[in-house]
Amino acid sequence: LIYFLLFALISGLSFAQVTFNPGIRVGANISHLSDGPYYESFYYNDNQGYHYGTNTYDIKSKVDFYIGFQANIRFAKFYALQPEIYYTRQGAKFESQNPAVSSKTATLSYVGGAVVNKFYFEKFNIHFGPTLELLTDHKEIDSPINADLGLLFGAGYDITKNIGVEARIKKGFVHINNDNTNVTFQAGVYYTFNLKK
Repeated sequence: LIYFLLFALISGLSFAQVTFNPGIRVGANISHLSDGPYYESFYYNDNQGYHYGTNTYDIKSKVDFYIGFQANIRFAKFYALQPEIYYTRQGAKFESQNPAVSSKTATLSYVGGAVVNKFYFEKFNIHFGPTLELLTDHKEIDSPINADLGLLFGAGYDITKNIGVEARIKKGFVHINNDNTNVTFQAGVYYTFNLKK
């Protein structure tokens, strides 16, 4: 249904002058894993031999970065479709509840893509769309799922005709590990080449 509505909107705007402007995006991620604490099995030695146990970690946010490319396809003054490809580092800080187990910082690195719908109100814009991310690397987290599907919602402001700032919230729907899903707040800048208004 969403794609049908999008097709209808694009068809209705076919009379307008379409512009294509590539660009780059870069910024900071503030990420965590949602849906409760993180559990992990471990072995410990209490001078009577090694034992098997389960540790609970409280999940806190961590700061990392994203960088990517965008292709702004402007169909009308108020609407653009913006495909994106990007690299993003996410994850969380795990604070151990067991004094015998150290806290740690988990990192999930993805190459991803998004199809973003942008609606313009003068220099302001709001945007939303689906995301697909493929895991390329991970640290300090057990056997995460190799792909994540999500949605992003955000807003931006064009400082000049080429430079703007943006803020987004991106929510994954795949249980990456146990019952945990990705949640990432992004704040950054974008540069669009030869943007036409």
